[in-house]
Amino acid sequence: MEIREQLSDKLLDNVSKKCLLNIEIYKQRALVYSQMEGAISVLSDMQANKSYVYKSAAAAELGLSMGESPTEINTIWEEEMLKKMHPDDRLKKYIHELRFFKLLDAMEMEQRTAYSVVSKIRMKDKNEEYRWVKHRMFYIYSPYNSKLRLAFCLYNLSLSSSSAPDFMIINTIKGEVVVKDKLDYKNILSPRELEVLKFVGEGYASKEIADLLSISINTVSRHRQNILEKLKVKNSTQAFKDSFY
Repeated sequence: MEIREQLSDKLLDNVSKKCLLNIEIYKQRALVYSQMEGAISVLSDMQANKSYVYKSAAAAELGLSMGESPTEINTIWEEEMLKKMHPDDRLKKYIHELRFFKLLDAMEMEQRTAYSVVSKIRMKDKNEEYRWVKHRMFYIYSPYNSKLRLAFCLYNLSLSSSSAPDFMIINTIKGEVVVKDKLDYKNILSPRELEVLKFVGEGYASKEIADLLSISINTVSRHRQNILEKLKVKNSTQAFKDSFY
């Protein structure tokens, strides 16, 4: 997936000057959050390209395996969690995290700790039914090289699907929403046009999209033209960017 690859390149941007933060301190914090909140907490180390997953009893409700805590995985991507997510929400998660990274990367170091991501995601539970899950994410930057060192994610089963935006970047100190998602185009485009737009954003050509959706290339072209007209943009790639960034 093009978006995920782009995000990985940003997150795993290794530098010669290493971060000397003590990972054990942050692993202990992740454990405490998991225990106190009944959350699934994931601590991802960008320098080592590893993650540590701490599972509470909520993990069983989502049908996740209950092994050692933490479960250590050799990637920054918590694949077991990601596979549970609704495909639309998984894509939005990647896009929104890329937006979050770019926002913080443009800030001064001392400002970054004030910001986090709050998301509302559909995930399959132990009965293979979608449940609403609250997802929060925090970035921890290195004081040694100013690069992103750790990402800390919390997953909690949500009480309900409120009317709040699905994805927000918030200033936790001021209690302000900095960025809301721009996915209101769902009220403008048809379900098929949304599918086409997602594939355009992932870098697929019209012929590939036609094959994936089992429709003709002429139909794909018509959908792309409709997207341009409805969203009043010059091309489909710009439509994707305007919708997600």
